[in-house]
Amino acid sequence: MQTSEEHQSSGGIHRLYHQPVQELQPYCLSEIQILDNNECPSNGIQQTHLSFGTYNEQYFTLESAPVTAGYNVCDSSPSAGSISSNRSPFSPQGSQSYLSDPHHSPDNASGSPISGSSGVDDGNELRHKLRELELSLLGPESDTTDSCNCSFRSGAHQAASIARWKVEMIPRLDLKQVLVACAEAVSENDMSRTADLMGVLEQMVSVSGEPIQRLGAYMLEGLRARLELSGSCIYKALKCKEPTGPELLSYMHILYQICPYYKFAYMSANVVIGEAIKNEPRIHIIDFQIAQGSQWVSLIQALACRPGGAPLIRITGVDDSDSAHARGGGLHMVGLRLSKVAESCNVPFEFHAAGMSGSEVELENLRICHGEALAVNFPYMLHHMPDESVSTANHRDRLLRLIKSLQPKVVTLVEQESNTNTSAFLPRFVETLDYYTAMFESIDVARPRNDKQRINAEQHCVARDIVNIIACEGAERVERHELLGKWRSRFLMAGFNPYPLSSSVSLAIKDMLKEYSPNFWLQERNGALYLGWKNRILATSCAWV
Repeated sequence: MQTSEEHQSSGGIHRLYHQPVQELQPYCLSEIQILDNNECPSNGIQQTHLSFGTYNEQYFTLESAPVTAGYNVCDSSPSAGSISSNRSPFSPQGSQSYLSDPHHSPDNASGSPISGSSGVDDGNELRHKLRELELSLLGPESDTTDSCNCSFRSGAHQAASIARWKVEMIPRLDLKQVLVACAEAVSENDMSRTADLMGVLEQMVSVSGEPIQRLGAYMLEGLRARLELSGSCIYKALKCKEPTGPELLSYMHILYQICPYYKFAYMSANVVIGEAIKNEPRIHIIDFQIAQGSQWVSLIQALACRPGGAPLIRITGVDDSDSAHARGGGLHMVGLRLSKVAESCNVPFEFHAAGMSGSEVELENLRICHGEALAVNFPYMLHHMPDESVSTANHRDRLLRLIKSLQPKVVTLVEQESNTNTSAFLPRFVETLDYYTAMFESIDVARPRNDKQRINAEQHCVARDIVNIIACEGAERVERHELLGKWRSRFLMAGFNPYPLSSSVSLAIKDMLKEYSPNFWLQERNGALYLGWKNRILATSCAWV
């Protein structure tokens, strides 16, 4: 990742919104790059190229390479010098799903109770504080003129306004409330208020600060991308690559180590599949979003020890080009790796690569063979499928009906317990804020605040999804999470029945959770497993037949 320097070029104008204020510990500097109109031909307006850095040491989100370095944020292929991002840990729908009680059932397709700790208070305290700040920023003429009912002020006006800030007011503001207030201003198309609140937020967020400060940096970036219509460009441009040089671990693997989200998905599915096919001589596993194939190493090893000999195992790996960046190559690399594992265990093995998105999958892509016991795995993947609210093709339900027609022995589903699919912008913003606050808190306990690997993992594996949820609409918004209640309805409509989970599944997960913070918890209810952090459910796992 290249750090940005002050410059001007024919490719764009570089300007800093804020300089450090001596009276206040500078949390975060914002850096904005205005690109030429032809940088993003899809919408025909100027695009904003955004990055955040701390005062003393720069850590950049999304992309910070200047235009002179040859990077185009709207190009799906970042320059070789940049490091980009992959899916979130749950990729971790108009209402909120923040649960004040972990024992309260979330199986409500229309949403769960709203958190009492999020959003703007009913009182006028925050509004009063923000109004004070606005008055100090705009000057006395703000009460008698409508000149602020326009788009963002000029850079010169903003620079002059910043000099008049009463900086001592900022620490008294609640960051969550200011974020929601800014989202409200965006939803009301109040550009003057939006600019003022973004200026406040820039002084409050930091990618190396407290969890809410780190999350705030990415949510602020999402709001800017929404205003500039650049969210889809950012989402397409950011693809996770293996770090080079002294960094030995992929960003996704860092999250795998410090959080239980992936292990929850892999372990729960593997135990269920292992039990469902335990006596079958020929097994076919279809994994939608196979990534690096790590999930199946332990299952192959376990099946190798089966009494009576190992079965023939065939795996069909479905995945789109995004994961190729995380793997450092195509699906053939997954096949080679798993083939070596199977060979070392004397397990007959075949691998079939289906390099495509789930929306493109048809029956002929799956190479179904008669006499095989079929198991299908959906790990944090189905929420990427557009449903009836996006397209008449409704690939989300179409794919489920296709899988049901194959008469599988078992289908495993692990999904993020969040409600962002059909929500309007503002409730979706609040839901995202609540959900990712819990996630960032859970990440925070595992690594120090200034840990560069943690910062990189959050930036490159989580920020991308946050920007997509906040900034994009329609078909461009591909991060569309639903609550388990809604998934249950979809599976039942497709003809599935719940597959009962044995006690072995929850015992395996509980044993795994001993490696992590005691604030993580597991609960089994109504045939599903719920993984939570404090009083928020983060992920669910269930099975169908």
